[in-house]
Amino acid sequence: MSPEIKDLYDAYARGAMDRREFLTKLAAIGGGTAVAALLLPALGAGAVGQLVPKDDPRLETGYVNYPIEGGEMRAYSAKPKGAGKLAGVIVIHENRGLNPHTEDVARRVALEGYHAIAPDALSPLGGTPENPEEARPLFAKLDGEANKKNFVAAVAYLKTGPQATGKVGCMGFCWGGGVTNDVAVNAPDLAAAVPFYGRQPAPEDVPKIKAAMLIQYAGDDERINAGIPAFEEALKKAGVEYAIHMYEGAGHAFMNDTGQRYNKDAADLAWKRTVAFFKDKLKS
Repeated sequence: MSPEIKDLYDAYARGAMDRREFLTKLAAIGGGTAVAALLLPALGAGAVGQLVPKDDPRLETGYVNYPIEGGEMRAYSAKPKGAGKLAGVIVIHENRGLNPHTEDVARRVALEGYHAIAPDALSPLGGTPENPEEARPLFAKLDGEANKKNFVAAVAYLKTGPQATGKVGCMGFCWGGGVTNDVAVNAPDLAAAVPFYGRQPAPEDVPKIKAAMLIQYAGDDERINAGIPAFEEALKKAGVEYAIHMYEGAGHAFMNDTGQRYNKDAADLAWKRTVAFFKDKLKS
């Protein structure tokens, strides 16, 4: 596969173009629409891309800064236009930083009737670079304890805003799934947490969790899944309200519909469960 085609797909995955533009350019490079269709499975480009347009008239979107120790965190914000009081949901990105896909997920959450924010974990380092491959090595430079505090601060931001109901949930994917577990451990006023295939907290920290937990895993994810038994045992012992769902046949990152490991059946079911869970825990 030519570097030109790979670069084109990378641009599409970052949200730099919509699906129609991507397919048009792929056909031009590949020698026609028939060839483009054959290339799609190899690229993982059966993905649906952005589900909610950036300028969706139903939403108010933009960037906000919320206070953290020693500075501010930048975050993408999305909420229903003209809404009254809203529960809040934190959406935590993968280890590529705050990108168009994560912002799209925040808009999907907002359309369910929440004020969603997607913080940029790399804010202390100048923010997420445009090239996702440049973002990944920056995560090793983050201070782990400071990072936890930066996301816990998002709970306070959503809990106390002028439109806030006082209820806040958190969800995250891959790296963000692990951080979602960190937030659950360190934010006693968090109401609900949905970590997707994230690293588990230390068993001795699990009793600190006060939030209800909806924990989602991929069946084909050996490294992450190795930590499930100890996590579940600690959850049971601590009396934490939780449910674990395993999506057999799906791999790590199955929710990312711009990636090569996207699994539509698993993603649709996991999203349905997430929406129902947040409705129960944040709106009741």
